Amino acid sequence: MTEAPLGLTAELTHRCPLHCPYCSNPLELLAREDELSTEQWKDILTQARDLGVLQVHFSGGEPLGRPDLPELIEHTAGLGAYVNLVTSGLGLSRTRLDDLVDRGLNHIQLSVQAAEATRADKIAGTRAHHLKIVAAELIKRAGLPLSVNVVLHRANHDQLAGIIDLAEQMGADRLELANTQYYGWALRNRDQLMPTPEQLAAAEPVVRAAIDRLKGRMQVIYVVADYYEEYPKPCMYGWGARQLTIAPDGTVLPCPAASAIETLTLDNASRTSLHEIWYGSESFNAYRGEEWMSPTCRSCDRRDVDFGGCRCQAFLLTGDATSTDPVCHKSPDRGIVDLILSTPRTEQEFVMRKRAR
Repeated sequence: MTEAPLGLTAELTHRCPLHCPYCSNPLELLAREDELSTEQWKDILTQARDLGVLQVHFSGGEPLGRPDLPELIEHTAGLGAYVNLVTSGLGLSRTRLDDLVDRGLNHIQLSVQAAEATRADKIAGTRAHHLKIVAAELIKRAGLPLSVNVVLHRANHDQLAGIIDLAEQMGADRLELANTQYYGWALRNRDQLMPTPEQLAAAEPVVRAAIDRLKGRMQVIYVVADYYEEYPKPCMYGWGARQLTIAPDGTVLPCPAASAIETLTLDNASRTSLHEIWYGSESFNAYRGEEWMSPTCRSCDRRDVDFGGCRCQAFLLTGDATSTDPVCHKSPDRGIVDLILSTPRTEQEFVMRKRAR
């Protein structure tokens, strides 16, 4: 039986002042004129709460790029949902933050690109690092819980210890160190982003020591680089199980990267109710349960642990979203991943994320 969703990621816009080469947003970014209106978003947020959603994560792009963000936060808080803002911090002033808090904002997740400005600004494609330091100070002064999110890759893995120190200096309550997932712009830059085995080996003791040292003060989450793993990660607790994402134009996604599966028909919340999409749509039911699984997954005793792995990754690597995630060592397609890992890499510049209009 399908249970109600717990969380909604509301991608308000693809517009963003950063150009991060690891961004998981699609290569074809939606323009401003394709974004949902304020009233459309308010209706969708009301539907989400009625459906059972407890947490709403306002994301993007950069959600601060929407002038109606305060109104949307106030509406969501008024519905009784926990409100999180996922932001680069650029454009966050004390006055603006105080207004968002007054309207019901509960938490902020702040992105960081590296431990120091030169490297961080190069990765972000703009001078942003110093603004993130200021944003963290404002967030802590406002009394909000702060999560710091860092996408790890070959260009910043060597700064891992410094990144942890920076998050501690920022007063972060939670630090998520997430090795790159290869969708969208990240897939386009995979060869430049792929960490080396030596970097990953060096990271393990650094992360373990930080977890022990900071226990009770800052939660440290480490998301492994799954191309190097024996088994795939459980994806969102299973397809369409706990979370849903809504793109700026109202497209409803069972996971944030689901648009990568070109064979999947996605519904739009401006035309179809969220209740119908969550419970009855082709896209949300496509990979629920076990019937869709390949014989490899269906016969595996981990099928209710990792759910066959990532459907988007399976499609992007094999062309078939029902395939066993090729990260899994039991997958008949594991050779695809092994070839990627064994291919020599030359140093190249990133292809930077384009600017949405």
